[in-house]
Amino acid sequence: MRVHKLTFAALAVAASLSLTACNDGDDAARSDPSSAPSEASSDGGSGSGGSDQGGSDEGSGKDSGGKDSGGNSSGGQGTSAGTGSNEGGKTDKCRTDELDITASDSTIDGDTDGTVAVTMKNGGGRDCAISGYAGVDLKTSEGDLSAKRSGEPVVPVTLKDGESVSFGISYPMNESGGSGVSVTGLVVTPPDETKSLSIEWPGAKTLPVTDGTGSPVKVGPMGSAGQGG
Repeated sequence: MRVHKLTFAALAVAASLSLTACNDGDDAARSDPSSAPSEASSDGGSGSGGSDQGGSDEGSGKDSGGKDSGGNSSGGQGTSAGTGSNEGGKTDKCRTDELDITASDSTIDGDTDGTVAVTMKNGGGRDCAISGYAGVDLKTSEGDLSAKRSGEPVVPVTLKDGESVSFGISYPMNESGGSGVSVTGLVVTPPDETKSLSIEWPGAKTLPVTDGTGSPVKVGPMGSAGQGG
């Protein structure tokens, strides 16, 4: 009987130890953070990768002109484009060699003064800007006679290729009954140019003789005699 009691006691102790070991293992598994975090770490890695990918996209956006830096970059480009647009879009002045210059008699019956309209047509194949007063000299039997500016306001004019602008020249009619001063030609210098062009004078053949106190001939600004296409 004593042997059986010892055997039962040993079995009981072994079973107790076995249960304790199992419980300790479960508790350790529950308390050990390495298991669950391992799975979370796997999910977090994918999420972190997505976050990194998003960060990479955002970084790429910034590097290549994304939303943040793109705003600054776009602003810089806007300034540059504006400057470029102002410089690139600036229309160069019309050159003498690009203009077809003609003159015609525009005197209206009843006017006390005669009028000649000078027309400048853009034939340069590009847009050009022209404004202000042209230089006007009449070739006469008494020498060159420079026209005075009329004092009318200046209006900027941009001529597309093939378009034209005109200005007027006014002069006193010779009604003295005398021979007066003969006019033999007209010399025109476009505004802001130094090269002149000599053309035929279409107005009256003579001007009245003056006392030499000033030029009786006046010139208007670009557009003062109408503008045509």
